[in-house]
Amino acid sequence: MKIIAQNRKAFHDYFIEDTYEAGIVLKGTEVKSIREGRINLKDSYVIIKDLEAFLLNCHISPYSHGNIMNHDPLRTRKLLLHKKEIMRLLGKSQQKGYAIIPLRVYFKGPHAKIEIGLAKGKREYEKRESIKERDAKKEIEKAMKKN
Repeated sequence: MKIIAQNRKAFHDYFIEDTYEAGIVLKGTEVKSIREGRINLKDSYVIIKDLEAFLLNCHISPYSHGNIMNHDPLRTRKLLLHKKEIMRLLGKSQQKGYAIIPLRVYFKGPHAKIEIGLAKGKREYEKRESIKERDAKKEIEKAMKKN
C-alpha cells in the first residue's frame, strides 16, 4: 500500500472517531495524475446525497501529458461504499459538530482508495493542547536518543 496524499490539516483540526475505506470513481487522466502525486485533500469534504457519498473540493491537477480531453480539477467525485457504511455515516454526520473528511489517498493493487473519517471538530484551546502534547513527545524522544 503506497500512500499518495495525506490530509495533515484534518488531524490538526478534528478528532477522528471512525475511519472507512472507499473506492473513488475516477477518469483515466485523474488516475495518471494521482499516480504522479498531484492531488490535494486540503479543504475537501464528503457529503451524502440520495444515499450516495460524494467527495467535494478535492483538487486533482490535470495530467501533465494529457490533451484537451483532460478532466476538471475540482469536479465532484463519487465514492464507493457499502449501504450499511453510508447509513452509519449519514446518521452520525447529522449530529452537531461532526463532519466526514478524507484522510489519505493510496493505491491498493491497481485501484485508488481513499480513507475517510468521521470527525468531530476541535476547539481552539484543544488544538493548542494537542500541539503542546506533540512537542512534549518530541522532546522526550530526543532525550531518550541522547542516552
